[in-house]
This record gives sequence, C-alpha cells and structure tokens, in this order.
Amino acid sequence: MFNDKSILITGGTGSFGRAFIARVLAEYKPRKLIIYSRDELKQYEMQQEFDHSCMRYFIGDVRDKDRLKSAMREVDLVIHAAALKQVPAAEYNPNECIKTNIMGAQNVIDAAIESNVRKVIALSTDKAANPVNLYGATKLASDKLFVAANNISGAKGPRFAVVRYGNVVGSRGSVVPFYRSLIAEGKTSLPVTHKEMTRFWITLAQGVEFVVKNFERMQGGEIFVPKIPSVRIIDLVEAMLGECKYEIIGIRPGEKLHEVMVPEEVAHHSLEFSDHYVITPPITFFDKNIDYKKNNLGEVGNWVDDKFEYHSGTNPHFLNIDELRELDKSTA
Repeated sequence: MFNDKSILITGGTGSFGRAFIARVLAEYKPRKLIIYSRDELKQYEMQQEFDHSCMRYFIGDVRDKDRLKSAMREVDLVIHAAALKQVPAAEYNPNECIKTNIMGAQNVIDAAIESNVRKVIALSTDKAANPVNLYGATKLASDKLFVAANNISGAKGPRFAVVRYGNVVGSRGSVVPFYRSLIAEGKTSLPVTHKEMTRFWITLAQGVEFVVKNFERMQGGEIFVPKIPSVRIIDLVEAMLGECKYEIIGIRPGEKLHEVMVPEEVAHHSLEFSDHYVITPPITFFDKNIDYKKNNLGEVGNWVDDKFEYHSGTNPHFLNIDELRELDKSTA
C-alpha cells in the first residue's frame, strides 16, 4: 500500500504520527514521508529519531492553505492528524479551536483536491458523536467536511474518509501518563471526575493498524469506527495504583460521563463488519455509485438495527483490572 508512495501527515510530530512513521519505515519502502507541523522543536527532536533518506520535515500550519498546497505537491496519501484536542482549552479558546479544527480541515481538503492527492484519511474522535463540548463540535464539523469532500472532488479526484476512535492509551495529555506522574510523586489517591465514568480504549499500535487497513478498505465517504474495549475509570485507578483510592473532583467543562462512537441517530445508515463499524454518508454522491456493504478488501458488512448505539457504558467488552495492568506495562 505504501511502497513507492509519498505520504504526508499533518500534525505529524504527535503521538500518532511518530507511531505511524515507525510502522511504515519498518514494513514498507515509501518514496517520501512528509511531516507537516508547526512546532520546530518537536520536528528537530523527531529528526534525531527518524533520519531516513525518505523523511521530509515541513514547518507549517493547517490554517495556511498555500503552505499546505506546497507541501502536498506530488503527494499520494494524506493523514490529517493536526487538531487542537484538549477539551477544557477549547472551551476557553473557542475561536482558536474553530480556526484549526474546522477551517484547517477545509484547507487540507482544498489543498488535496488542487494537488490531485489519491486518498485522504482524517483522524476524528468519539467526542464528535453527539458532541457536548466545542472540541467535539469542531471535529463533527470536520467529519462532515471530509465526507462531503467526495462530492466536491469529482469522479477522478481524491477519495476522503474518516477514522473515529476513542482515547489512546498513553498519548500526550491523556489520563494514563497523568496518573503515572502522580504515582511517581508518591500520591496514594488519584483524582477522578466521576466514579461511573467510562471511556473507549485503544492503543497507539491498534490505532495505526486501523488507519493502515482503512487506506486499503476505503471507497470514499466512510466514517470507520473500530470495535474496541471500554474501561471504567475506577478500574483504571485500581490497576495503576494497586488499590481503589480516589478523590472525586467533578466533571470538567465540556466533559461527558460516557462516550458514543455510533449514535442511534445514524444507525439507519451504519454497517457492522467483523472488527469495525462503518457510518455511511447521509448524502448522495451524484457522480459515484458505491456499495458500502462490500469494501475494497472484499469484506462484507450488514446494516445494524435502527436502535443500535455504540456506547462506552453499554459496550459488551470491558477491560478487567488484570488486563489494564498488562496494558499499562506494555505502554509504559
């Protein structure tokens, strides 16, 4: 899939970008791997780790369409991972979040179409489903833009798809490294926003694998959702601390008690496959006749029940405390 291809990753110095680059360099022979981000220090640090001859580093912001167009010249595949992601920060800085997550998404789409890129996958979040915070609302808008881009691009233009998944274990700013730092400081009790809180849980390696596979599966317009386990926050506390001692600090601005990745409201146009779900486009692409029940890998899906909802609190698969401990060790 990636041999002799030029691949660009926006926000490429983040947790996903680093894991994706490591995977591609280990298993494929790309023509170019382009890191596009605005942080010169992180790019410098990344260059010390990834100095392969195919690597390229572009300083740029997704708010700058001209710079994106320059970076996408002769690029085949794009992963759009750049975003402002911190929920409380987005609540306090709404204009900045909108400029990056919505206007930046449109810039990526426009640059990809004008540069005749082949395929684009945008990374989304469970918070984009029935959003209650600004971050989720901006990512929902971004998802809609990438789905509709398949109409704008025309019959021979790029194909766009979205990958939506839950909390990434150990990623920058997530709860696991935060808890680790508190435990290292000698804390004997950990902060919990609500004792009944649940979250979807995925490792970086699983997230990368899902994106890689979806470049092969995609036909254009899909929102891909992996089947992944849920965790109870108090189980995570016990797994990491060794005992279930916590302090309730209250739900933060814009935070949910549970997360949803496939809302009931979109069940009537959602498909279930063996290891993932696909939310198909709610709009008709007039220049395309796509059968989403069978993807480009030949996998066949079935329509879910109209009352179906993929919800972190009712997910049939929860990680137990022993599984969480093993996961914590493997991602430390």
